[in-house]
Amino acid sequence: MTRHLLPTIVLCAGITLSPVLPAAPFFFTTGNPDGLLGSASRPASSGKIEIESADDFTLASQTTINTATFTGLLTGAPTIGEVRVEIYRIFPKDSDTTRTPQVPSRANSPSDVAFADRDTAAANLSFTTTLLNPTFSANNSVLNGINKSPNQTTGGEGPIRGSEVLFNVTFTNPFILPADHYFFIPQVAVTGGEFFWLSAPKTIPAPADLQSWIRNENIDPDWLRIGTDVIGGSPAPNFNAAFSLTGITQVPEPASLALVSIALAAVGFARRRKEH
Repeated sequence: MTRHLLPTIVLCAGITLSPVLPAAPFFFTTGNPDGLLGSASRPASSGKIEIESADDFTLASQTTINTATFTGLLTGAPTIGEVRVEIYRIFPKDSDTTRTPQVPSRANSPSDVAFADRDTAAANLSFTTTLLNPTFSANNSVLNGINKSPNQTTGGEGPIRGSEVLFNVTFTNPFILPADHYFFIPQVAVTGGEFFWLSAPKTIPAPADLQSWIRNENIDPDWLRIGTDVIGGSPAPNFNAAFSLTGITQVPEPASLALVSIALAAVGFARRRKEH
């Protein structure tokens, strides 16, 4: 009797151990801009080197990211070109740990290389813009002062003024991200001006919420902490950046987990009966 029972229980356990997890809406936001900082973030283009500004988010389970927003300040008489969004994991993942960094610290920084990206140039990202305020100011900015140690602390490059613009981004090829801690990096190519990603209030301490980081081609693959390394001071400020993410997350179902436990217990009981 036991010989016939065991395969049936094992089959049931196999089905239960691979449940289809229910999906739930996912939404993350850092909130609205606080007017403290604008950090440049752009792909390389004619006469302009690449700059990447990064802020973090955490996923508790596998999540599909379908859309995002980020808020920036546009200076001059801008014409928007390429828009790119990159996802990085946290150092030392996707990184060369044998080299000597040329910055004060890589702890909790983005990794050396991107984990995934979407780009208007690759036709897997589309965007619209919404003008929030035609005249907006940030107290400080970072554009050119992104330097290797020991010259990393510049204090920033002073106040900036321009149009506050919300970028609404749709990923026509969504990001499917496993549970992990990530950095979100939007880049906007602009002619006739510059794009600065605006800061948002930082209310949750590290390591749950990390501060914003930045780099350009001159320090790649390393990164600098915008507040601690570039702006400096005692105490140095920490910044978030204004963005949001929307999608679908996979949620373990309590009932399924209970069935898994029951099935495993049944398998163990059947094996003990067979041994006797």
